[in-house]
Amino acid sequence: MATRLQDKYKNEVIPALKAEFGYTNPMQVPRLEKVVINFGLGEATQNPKVIEKTVEQLAALAGQKPIVTRSRKAIANFKLRENIPIGVKVTLRAERMHEFLDRLISVALPRVRDFRGVSPKGFDGRGNFTLGVREQTIFPEINYEQVDKVRGMNITVVTSALNDAESRALLTHLGMPFRK
Repeated sequence: MATRLQDKYKNEVIPALKAEFGYTNPMQVPRLEKVVINFGLGEATQNPKVIEKTVEQLAALAGQKPIVTRSRKAIANFKLRENIPIGVKVTLRAERMHEFLDRLISVALPRVRDFRGVSPKGFDGRGNFTLGVREQTIFPEINYEQVDKVRGMNITVVTSALNDAESRALLTHLGMPFRK
């Protein structure tokens, strides 16, 4: 079953990008490959319970179980020892990725206070886009009463685009509200 975003990609985005960039083959058109959602939890060094709550919230958000990321080396200034849980991340592909991006663009981003658009500076030069969200409560799946502390997250959209211009065009046609 195709999601709303997949239908929009097939029916609107592919023809628009073929015309804009002069692609001859529909397989040349950039597409979404994966979405990575990452919570960095620095306070988990003092309070390990933070990880469990964040895992639950991210599982509700993404629809699949996230993995716990651990520190690679010890840093004394941050009171960090090697192999301590310091974050939670999940990689979404295929249908779950399209579902999540659709909810992000149409439901979550409009709920951000004083929202003027997504910063266009999040491109990495290779066609990937990273966006920082200041609070997880903008998603309707997160129950506000069960949130112990408002946390930010990074959302990285990996595309098959060769450069930032193609990637930006793809995301703009999919409905990502970039700042003017």
